[in-house]
Amino acid sequence: MYSTFLVIDSECAACTNITLKDLGSLRGVFGAEVDRISGEVVVSHTDEINRDEIEMKLVELGYKIQKNNFEDISYDDPSIWGCVL
Repeated sequence: MYSTFLVIDSECAACTNITLKDLGSLRGVFGAEVDRISGEVVVSHTDEINRDEIEMKLVELGYKIQKNNFEDISYDDPSIWGCVL
């Protein structure tokens, strides 16, 4: 199964490598991808681990998870206003 997380302010390539290594060390995780441009972290895993456990690990690694509401959106980010014009 796959779990996708939207993260805010994903870090540099070196930090991404650390994230992939740490996620890969979790029981039940067999793959992960971090797209720094779109802010997506996609984790491939079995049912040995659930989405909440993966999210806790991402938060522990310093990521801020964007929920489906608008609380975490930075309105100063020019990309959010691109569709309004």
